[in-house]
Amino acid sequence: MDSYLLRTFVAVAETGSFSAAAQRLSFTQSAVSQQIAALETDLGTPLLTRRPVALTPAGERLHRHATQLLARLAAARADVARATVPPGRLTVGLTPLAWSPRISAALARIRAESARLSSRVLVADRDRIAGAVATGEIDVGLVDGFVAPSDPLPLPEAGAIGVAEDGAVVAVPAGHPLTGRPSVDLADLADAYWIDAPAVTPLSRLPIDGPRAGLRYDGTDVTVLTGLIGSGHGLALLPTRIPENTKAQKSDLPVRGIPVPRLVHRVELLRAAGSEGPAARLSDLLEAP
Repeated sequence: MDSYLLRTFVAVAETGSFSAAAQRLSFTQSAVSQQIAALETDLGTPLLTRRPVALTPAGERLHRHATQLLARLAAARADVARATVPPGRLTVGLTPLAWSPRISAALARIRAESARLSSRVLVADRDRIAGAVATGEIDVGLVDGFVAPSDPLPLPEAGAIGVAEDGAVVAVPAGHPLTGRPSVDLADLADAYWIDAPAVTPLSRLPIDGPRAGLRYDGTDVTVLTGLIGSGHGLALLPTRIPENTKAQKSDLPVRGIPVPRLVHRVELLRAAGSEGPAARLSDLLEAP
């Protein structure tokens, strides 16, 4: 199976359209149709229905393999390219809530140890960071999420290492009726208005059914998110330290955190295959107790 044909197949499967796949890949629609036909001939079975465009049972199976194969090929290419990169470069990716003073201190220590270190930090959502580690775009990824105590994050790649764990709270504006409660069950807040912040704390991963979004925030700045909460635009699930920090800083729009039992905020580290030098050093510092 040709990797170019697989890439075209994945584009059609993800967009649900031959024309949309052609736009994504900068091909003509005719070229996309020819490549899909060639792949189907190679495998001896239809992979897609045409009207409407949908995966056949065989296509569904191939799609599962194809996405993993393409990611592995990208990782291999990045690993080979890494051999030509001068030593002393470090690219770190992290989700907004994964950042902490401990990570900042670890990066500062590495910079102090290597005066010529060239570093870059990418902030994005969890899927983007995990994908960037898998393809070798970044050396080290730090991702977060809310899970039951001691449970790992549900990541597509194995090998993640837990580096931090904090309590989980529902963040509310100061003066909110919930502020007097010692804890709150998320199931009791199913009818509340939430802020959907896909890159920070997405509603799609909230462990309740059908949460209602009062506002959507598409940024990655946690300070902006807490400001929206403090202004009364909705609730959000956050690690304990975030509301505590806004309270300690006497913010104009402080938020309060109501503990959520049986839920923790977890940060895990992902490291690209073959990454050494500063990446290995950062991993060692963050994995240490």
